[in-house]
Amino acid sequence: MQKNSYIAVEGAIGVGKTSLVRLLAEKTDARLVLEQVENNPFLQDFYKNKARYAFPAQIFFLLARFGQQQEMRATDLFYKKVICDYIFAKDKIFASINLAERELYLYNRISSLLEKDVSKPDLVIYLQASTETLMQRIRKRGREYERNIDYQYLQNLNEAYSNFFFHYTQTSLLVVNTDRIDFVKNPKHLEDLAGKIEEPHIGTEYYVPFVE
Repeated sequence: MQKNSYIAVEGAIGVGKTSLVRLLAEKTDARLVLEQVENNPFLQDFYKNKARYAFPAQIFFLLARFGQQQEMRATDLFYKKVICDYIFAKDKIFASINLAERELYLYNRISSLLEKDVSKPDLVIYLQASTETLMQRIRKRGREYERNIDYQYLQNLNEAYSNFFFHYTQTSLLVVNTDRIDFVKNPKHLEDLAGKIEEPHIGTEYYVPFVE
């Protein structure tokens, strides 16, 4: 692939990652890579009993994401552009708030071995939103396994994401607040954001979306 052709979109649950990457992939004829969240057999149990099911849920996600990233590396030579709705490092964000101290120690040892063989994106897009906005979007889409997500958990996750990306330096980063935009229903919002994404990026940039 050419330089600046691997884009990853990140953000907390409900922020609109998958919706955006679907639209961008269609718009740019890119290969679309989606995280397979629903395939985790521990996920529903986790939201009902976090203490008991956090570790197996986290390890399943870690290994599944690693396998998908390895498969992506093997096939990306055939694509000019790849757009993904997560970065491999996101797993550490969830692990940091979900796992007990001993579990986190073991998790980090496994993760550090795997991440050496994972390609980094050319650009990461971090979608921000308030916890109130995230809760509204989660309720609106009505996924069965998300019904037990409570406000405090989502608030902790949102804060963990903010802290992670505040210190993020691994790739170019575009930070976009999505509280007042709807790139699914408003074509102008999508066009404005897509145009910004196509620009050259160095370091961390903060983008104020067009709002009509």
